[in-house]
Amino acid sequence: MHLDSDLAVGEFVPPLGLRHRHLQSMLPGWALRARILSKSAAPLLQASTPELLECDGGVRLLGYYSGQTGPASGLAIFLHGWEGCADSSYVVSAGAALYEAGFDIFRLNFRDHGNTHALNVDLFHSCRIDEVVDAIRLIVARHPAPRSILVGHSLGGNFALRAATRSGLGLDRVIAICPVLKPHSTMQALEEGLWVYRHYFLRRWRRSLLAKASSFPERYDFGDLRRFPTLTATTDFFVKQYTEFQDLDSYLRGYSITGRVLSDLSVPARLIVSVDDPVIPVSDLPDLARHEALSITISERGGHCGFLDGYGLKSWLDQALVRALAPAR
Repeated sequence: MHLDSDLAVGEFVPPLGLRHRHLQSMLPGWALRARILSKSAAPLLQASTPELLECDGGVRLLGYYSGQTGPASGLAIFLHGWEGCADSSYVVSAGAALYEAGFDIFRLNFRDHGNTHALNVDLFHSCRIDEVVDAIRLIVARHPAPRSILVGHSLGGNFALRAATRSGLGLDRVIAICPVLKPHSTMQALEEGLWVYRHYFLRRWRRSLLAKASSFPERYDFGDLRRFPTLTATTDFFVKQYTEFQDLDSYLRGYSITGRVLSDLSVPARLIVSVDDPVIPVSDLPDLARHEALSITISERGGHCGFLDGYGLKSWLDQALVRALAPAR
């Protein structure tokens, strides 16, 4: 494992008024930013068509493909974070930048994300890597391109790095932005950190679970989910009731990428993190397996998937990805 900066994220310096880690983490999802993005992302979204992916075991995942009108520079597949979706602002923002740079774009929804609760009976959980790998394989085969890049944010970055350990996917590069490293640490950060993040995820998860119960009322009746006041208590209940894992600890270890997990990387992978991330502790970085295919870029600032470089709320990281990935046109 080595540290370098060919994405130049280490040089990211936001203006003084945007340097706080909570501002960097919260503003990307602000409704005003979504309105700002609606203009720059219009070509991407207007070219978007839904595609249903039939994965192994009868699993169905929904995504959105935006193809170039002419030859493409490559294909970029995006994986969103937990309780996000293919339309999350950070996905649309980065996708629009790479679409403008000549890439075909595929924005994938995980199971039970993006209003897809009715597509599969069983619940989403973070160890369902096989179906995401199947989906990636189908996307690459369906949309051949000169290069295929996988980009993941937060939990999507965790999935992307685990996918990078699988062979035969046809990927040329993987980029993981603020990925979940050690789920135990992220859970602790959410429970003990600023209450806003914990409230945000609890609210969105409860809403998602109610949508699932509404889609399959004969299968699910979760009762009053407010009886679980924390993410830990909620996760513990669902792990024991609706997964194959015996306890919370074994489940969290099941999607950790620390230890030897990344020792089997099959494609070059870049991990981008910020020291001030309030959700993903960078103190877990030394626990990653060393591999010549793994590069890590560390920014002092940026929050969690933020990297906003001005008061227009544009993402510095989006253009860094373009500079790193897109050939000169």
